[in-house]
Amino acid sequence: MEAPVVKPTPVKRERFYRQSLGAMYGRIKQSRVLMVGAGGIGCELLKNLVLTGFGEIHIVDLDTIDLSNLNRQFLFRHEHIKKSKALVAKESAAKFNPHIKLEAHHANIKDPQFNIDWFASFELVFNALDNIDARRHVNKMCLAANVPLIESGTTGFNGQVQVIMKGRSECYDCNTKETPKTFPVCTIRSTPSQPIHCIVWGKSYLFTEVFGTSDDEVPEFDHTQDSENAAEIENLRKEAHALNEIRQSMGSDDFPRKIFEKVFTEDINRLRSMEDMWKRRQKPTALDFDTVLKSSASGGEVGDSVTKRDQDVWNLAENFTVFCDSLRRLSQRLQQAQGNESNGASPVLSFDKDDDDTLDFVASSANMRSIVFGIQPRSKFDIKQMAGNIIPAIATTNAMTASLCVLQAFKIMRGDLNKAKMVFLERPGARVINSESLRPPNPDCPVCGVMQSRLVVDPSRAILNDLVKDILKSDLGYGDEFSINNEVGTLYDPDLDDNLSKKFSELGVNNDSFLTIIDDDEENPRVNLSLSIWEKSLPEHSKPVTLPQQLDIPRKRTIDTTKAHEHTNGDVAPPTVPGKRKRAGSSLDEPGIEGQKVAKRGKVQATDQEDDVVLVDGPSQGAIVIDD
Repeated sequence: MEAPVVKPTPVKRERFYRQSLGAMYGRIKQSRVLMVGAGGIGCELLKNLVLTGFGEIHIVDLDTIDLSNLNRQFLFRHEHIKKSKALVAKESAAKFNPHIKLEAHHANIKDPQFNIDWFASFELVFNALDNIDARRHVNKMCLAANVPLIESGTTGFNGQVQVIMKGRSECYDCNTKETPKTFPVCTIRSTPSQPIHCIVWGKSYLFTEVFGTSDDEVPEFDHTQDSENAAEIENLRKEAHALNEIRQSMGSDDFPRKIFEKVFTEDINRLRSMEDMWKRRQKPTALDFDTVLKSSASGGEVGDSVTKRDQDVWNLAENFTVFCDSLRRLSQRLQQAQGNESNGASPVLSFDKDDDDTLDFVASSANMRSIVFGIQPRSKFDIKQMAGNIIPAIATTNAMTASLCVLQAFKIMRGDLNKAKMVFLERPGARVINSESLRPPNPDCPVCGVMQSRLVVDPSRAILNDLVKDILKSDLGYGDEFSINNEVGTLYDPDLDDNLSKKFSELGVNNDSFLTIIDDDEENPRVNLSLSIWEKSLPEHSKPVTLPQQLDIPRKRTIDTTKAHEHTNGDVAPPTVPGKRKRAGSSLDEPGIEGQKVAKRGKVQATDQEDDVVLVDGPSQGAIVIDD
């Protein structure tokens, strides 16, 4: 008879924590930390934070759980599909340690509720994001709130952890980074906006579903009464059954029709029915099999002749012809492999960019999806280069990166920043884990290499001219050559004064938004001034715009390239080591630094801004990560 499993009591569990953490345990137990992102890294990181005993943990994530998440995001199960990642992560992680406080926020970290004061309430912030815009936003908010940030990211087998502390280490935007090529799975499956989104869909989703191991071939979903997403799970179940039916008809005359109508007609019509999704996007257009078939028949070309024109961009009829022809070729190959199989295992096909059959299928299906969503199709030659660079997310990399985040957090909690490191995971290297000392802030950084302050604004009275005349010129002594910019563009410069009489709200400048003042004086310019807006009702007799404290803005200093850079935002100067150091994943999830001067874009108008990740889909450079 087996001995019963004895679970540790709360007293024993706390004793283990004290033995491991020593005197630091008391502070960790009382700490309040924020984790942004509950995906691949986030699940591992939350588990580590909970088991370490951090007293209060807040989780923010806007995403919902997708079927493809389940192979590495271990806090989620099949019954959680379509539910909030943040809420489910809280529920699952709470079972590891019921003696800590967990707060989940199913929301966008850029929402107004998450303002500077809210960030300032945390001792430490962890970034576990796959969204470039959100990464930069959290970096900026932590600098404004003077809260330490631990940034992390992964690219296949490579990973990186970076400690960011205002004035003492470089921030996320301090170094020039290559073009980002990271995007969430939900974009690929529902709202593509770039050719690469459609290529990834064709290679990693459709091809795998039809000729590989289907993600939808899973056990029955939970349909208990307490399941809040019963309708969504039922839809997934129907799709799985439809997929099985299609695969069983492989080799039949109507096989291409069934595939086509499922992914280009039925699935598109289902997406079109989600009205909220298309308020700020153009609706996709479903395709009709018979209409496209008639168009392709009138063209007279066969699939063989079309595929040879690999540097031409095929039209809809040509893509349809190649799609049907490649389906026929791949079906024959798979059926032949099944007939030759003797050990009972079900053979599958794998994508290879040098395999014309698989490449033709991915190219034609990706291009037809592009046409459905109003995206410019690409040539087979371009698609071959882009599809060959796709790298999947790796669960073990996420786990190692999350553990390194917590180890760096210990150093910050002890106040021992000198021992904190920039840590890299690199598979091909002699050592898997490599590190280097933190570098001081870059004085030319447009985010942290600036003077920062709050600006108190009475929203009922304040106009832009109040800032220009009373604050910048009168109080701070700016001359005539300066500009005021926000995320949208230039609000004011000597050649653009149309906005001076407008209220801040009319210009889209609201509570906790940022303004950047750039001094364009040629002889002795000041460093950039970053003002975070604090809306507050002020007495009628007072000025409608004020600074909470007197500012002494330093001047930009002439940099002698033969000497060390002098500081503008910290107590130390960066070393004079030339060149750009290698960073794991920098080609994927880190954007290029914007120029110090914001490009002038004319008058600011109200615009709808998307939250999607914007990609530069160069066909031959870098790699592409599927992450969420």
